Amino acid sequence: MRNDHVTLRSTAVFDLLAPQTPAVPVQVELRYDTRDPYAVVAAFRTGRAGWVEWVFARDLLADGLIAHAGEGDVAIRPSVDDPEVVVVELSSPSGHAVFEASAQELADFLDRTYDVVVPGNENLWVNVDDALTRLLPHDLS
Repeated sequence: MRNDHVTLRSTAVFDLLAPQTPAVPVQVELRYDTRDPYAVVAAFRTGRAGWVEWVFARDLLADGLIAHAGEGDVAIRPSVDDPEVVVVELSSPSGHAVFEASAQELADFLDRTYDVVVPGNENLWVNVDDALTRLLPHDLS
């Protein structure tokens, strides 16, 4: 396990798509933290003080830049109409949202994460004891 943790942050604007209405720009902060080297966080600005965070696999983002990826709450795929655009779909019990984002911005962010943690070396950054402590209840009696 490595101790020199790094957090990367990048801001972007995703376009929220809805039928028969113009796209709505949404501020998004992308984060990558070596404490959770397999994951990427996308925090969507929902208002003056609100953010909604989605956590998904870094591999899902990488795969979604090339072809349709994701079968659960998060799906990412290149746009059929524009190779410079990626479609991000988010589903939850409270709703479904479809966004378009710049493929280049997402690829640049992903490349920055690879500069910090090379794909395949994520396990070198994981502290198994800390991860188990967060997952297991503290009161086992």
